[in-house]
Amino acid sequence: MRILYSHRIQSRDGMSVHLEELVAAFRQQGHVVQVVGPGFYAATGFGGESRTVALLRRLLPGVAGELAELAYNLPAYCRLRRACRTFRPDLIYERANLFYLAGAWLARRTGLPYFLEVNSPLAEERARHGGLRLRALAGAAERHTWRYADCVLAVTEVLRQRILAAGCAPERVRVVPNGVWLERFSGPEPAPGSKPPGRSPRGPGAAGRPPVLGFVGFVRDWHGLDAVIRGLAQAEASLLVVGEGPARPGLEALAASLGVAERVHFTGLVAHDQVPRTVAGFDIALQPRVVDYASPLKIFDYMAAGRAIVAPDQPNIREVLEHERTALLFDPACEGAMWAAIARLLGDAALRRRLGAAARAELERRDFTWPGNAARIVAWAEAARRPGGHPNTP
Repeated sequence: MRILYSHRIQSRDGMSVHLEELVAAFRQQGHVVQVVGPGFYAATGFGGESRTVALLRRLLPGVAGELAELAYNLPAYCRLRRACRTFRPDLIYERANLFYLAGAWLARRTGLPYFLEVNSPLAEERARHGGLRLRALAGAAERHTWRYADCVLAVTEVLRQRILAAGCAPERVRVVPNGVWLERFSGPEPAPGSKPPGRSPRGPGAAGRPPVLGFVGFVRDWHGLDAVIRGLAQAEASLLVVGEGPARPGLEALAASLGVAERVHFTGLVAHDQVPRTVAGFDIALQPRVVDYASPLKIFDYMAAGRAIVAPDQPNIREVLEHERTALLFDPACEGAMWAAIARLLGDAALRRRLGAAARAELERRDFTWPGNAARIVAWAEAARRPGGHPNTP
């Protein structure tokens, strides 16, 4: 299949991980993919963002900036249309972005199947956190792309329900969570007494060092790492944060004020394909907080590595993890609940091993992988291409 992948990503972060891993999976399976997006995207490294876009956001008032986002559709559509003429795709695949309509316009003009990947309700998200001014226009544009798409790919069932509430036909909205490349991960540690070839006998939590709590991701205030650091003052453990972000200075200052700075370590930016090696050093993998519709990349990394996971007990997380079987889930509204789960795991290495092994087995059973996602999407696209077909057509 020939896939024209349209996006408007301006920064190389978790969004770019999803894009690049899925594109790599399509190509691994023999499909031809042409990616069309902002010129800056291809020219920067992981963690970078467009200085021009950042400057415009600072200089333009809210409404003017949002109108500029809308106006961007004109050059984006022209670029996408040129690519379509030369590439001759079988499918337009687009990552949804607020005020971004280019893929829908091209699908309307060409009649090609249009698949839309939705990772969050962007109008709602920007209205809550980003000072969105043109709320009605943003919501209308978002609903237009959702309703026009032949298939909307939501990352969680929670998000799928929000999309259905906007008037989309249920048969056109599917759930495709994030995933991993399973072969990059070595899996859970063996039980005591076993030693697979090539594995160091000194596994996570080995004698001679305190257990390691680990977190992967861009470090922002809402991730809840402050609560983790506060708990370290009463625990024999260290914290390894794999990532970078605006919350780091405040977290380092907090650790220093509590006298635990020597047990809190930040790696800085780490390329996503290097994350498995680092996660293998965790004893307990943390998801302190998460928005209610997200599919966190880090959880799939933790599962693939066979780590014991502590995460909030909320519907989107329960779509992937099960309390006491593949993770310990805590009530996010209950103060101290996260640390109660962590403390339980700190004192029970056998439970850590059991949960980690079960998490890895669940990921394999349900095929939470990028190749699995790519295969499912292509199968639905093939169905949509048949006369009168849609993604649920057998």
